[in-house]
Amino acid sequence: MLLWHRIAIAAAVFALVSLLARAVDWWLVRRPLPPDAVTRYRVLRRTISASILVIGLCSALLVIPQVRAVAGGLLASSAVLGVIIGFASQRTLGNFVAGLLIAMTQPIRLGDRVNYGGEDGIVEEIGLTYTFIRTQDDARLVVPNEKLASDTIRNSTIRSRGTFAEITVPVPLSTDLRVVVDGLREEVAGEADATVYVSSLDGNATLMIRAAAPNEDVAQQLERDLRLRAHERLRALGVWG
Repeated sequence: MLLWHRIAIAAAVFALVSLLARAVDWWLVRRPLPPDAVTRYRVLRRTISASILVIGLCSALLVIPQVRAVAGGLLASSAVLGVIIGFASQRTLGNFVAGLLIAMTQPIRLGDRVNYGGEDGIVEEIGLTYTFIRTQDDARLVVPNEKLASDTIRNSTIRSRGTFAEITVPVPLSTDLRVVVDGLREEVAGEADATVYVSSLDGNATLMIRAAAPNEDVAQQLERDLRLRAHERLRALGVWG
């Protein structure tokens, strides 16, 4: 077999794996899956794809006589090489194994609202070695999987993705709070499980407005809308000029 034939076979293997992964992704996008299934799929797909690519590359190279001769010499010292590689990649392998454990046991899932290291955020991606958490200021918290698997994580949506949109509104203490609360309750009456109450009387009266939301993204959008609606209603009531 000619050299370019072997290269073509290796390229075909890589292309086939890539196309298969894209086809499965496209199929899954069209099917609603529970969060645990999506999380497992993404991590396992990356693991299987990487394994196939490595095996395919090694198989393609070993059919080349010149490479096979070099590989024979390397295999003769495979024990020493394995020890060296093991020490060098100990942390990377630990992160890789931790990523698989996270995918299987699922202390966190894609889209979960978590608190890690004092930072609140949404689990955006669980990779083979790192997990990405989108914080409230739209930054990214990149955590090694090994560290994430061994630390304490507060998961607010492990049982249910449902959450609450919450905003606070300060008003002067001289305001008739009953009238203001009634007006805001009327404003949010159409929202699910909506409630309005006085949460503090420290300096100003602080009103809390809460409404249920199916997930964190919807809650953030609802909070933006509630701020505008609360401002308009308070201006109409004459609280703010």
